[in-house]
Amino acid sequence: MGRQQKKNNLTIAGTDIVEVKRLNSQSGLSYNEVKRLLAENYFKK
Repeated sequence: MGRQQKKNNLTIAGTDIVEVKRLNSQSGLSYNEVKRLLAENYFKK
C-alpha cells in the first residue's frame, strides 16, 4: 500500500480505518452476537 493510499484511509483524527476493521475482525464475537447466543441458549431450556 503506497503512502497516498494509506493517507486516504485515515480519518481526520489520524485513525487508520483499514487497520481498525482488520483488528475488529480478529476480536471475536460482537456484543450483539453474544446477546443472540445467550438468548438462543436461554430459550432452549
